[in-house]
Amino acid sequence: MNTTRRQFMKQTGAGAAALGMAAAGFNGEVSAARTYGISLAGWSLHRTIGEGDGKVPMLDMPKMSRQDFDIEAIELVNRMLASHKGSFKEQKSYLDTLAKNAADNNVKILLTMVDGEGSIGDKREDQREDAVKRHSKWIDITEYLGGHSIRMNWAGGASGVEKDEGALADLIKRSVPGFRALCDHGDSKNINVIIENHGGPSSYPGAMEKLMKAVDHERFGTLPDFGNFPGDVDNYEAIDRLMPFAKAVSAKCYDFDADTGAETKLDFPRLIENVVDKHGYEGYIGIEYEGNKLSEADGIIACRKLLEKLKA
Repeated sequence: MNTTRRQFMKQTGAGAAALGMAAAGFNGEVSAARTYGISLAGWSLHRTIGEGDGKVPMLDMPKMSRQDFDIEAIELVNRMLASHKGSFKEQKSYLDTLAKNAADNNVKILLTMVDGEGSIGDKREDQREDAVKRHSKWIDITEYLGGHSIRMNWAGGASGVEKDEGALADLIKRSVPGFRALCDHGDSKNINVIIENHGGPSSYPGAMEKLMKAVDHERFGTLPDFGNFPGDVDNYEAIDRLMPFAKAVSAKCYDFDADTGAETKLDFPRLIENVVDKHGYEGYIGIEYEGNKLSEADGIIACRKLLEKLKA
């Protein structure tokens, strides 16, 4: 391990542990500026970053984050890494370059969002075991890069399982051993295992509360995303219910008012008041722009400006 990379690893860790919460309480009164960190989720650049066809390589994301957006921390998406299909050993050279680029730009790597690595709640035992093995690799990689968590999906249930009490109980029962195994592995690496509201039962707070209580591991938690809820779920109530388990937060955003800079689909002041003032969240809030009216770059800048404004 070279000196630059070692210094970078020391800088990274469990998000913004040193950040202090300035809010006086969940009454809209704040005694000083909020001090949460602002990070950039890789998915915000999924149309810009890629391999070939004039796209920007993923290895340049740390430089883009710092130089183009003045954002000090990033969140990776496993399938955006050119090396993602390889084993940890096969990816090592690529990961070393990514870590060095982050260090050179004084950018932290916070977490890895993991997709496409199997269903932890599959009805077939061999498939559940395979999912544990495949996600374990990303725990090792995230630890190597100095992050604090992997975000995985809660998959393996039939459509609508969250509305069938018996089927949901069966899914939770199937899922718990795998989640606990991953949390135990994460414990040895100082890495959390977190679930985003990302479709299926994970987008229903009642189902997520049951899962969190069933797994009952200090490494297990949520990544509340401001969006990603279906029409029959109240975003604001859902965020409130997911926050007690939160180890990261994602600021999904779509469009912004040209005059005021406000997000037009979500009430960001209300969301930040809930997340920061009520629940005392002290970590990074990750920008995840998914709009199509602005370019990815302009959408990221608009969201960063809004989050900075809400700090005050």
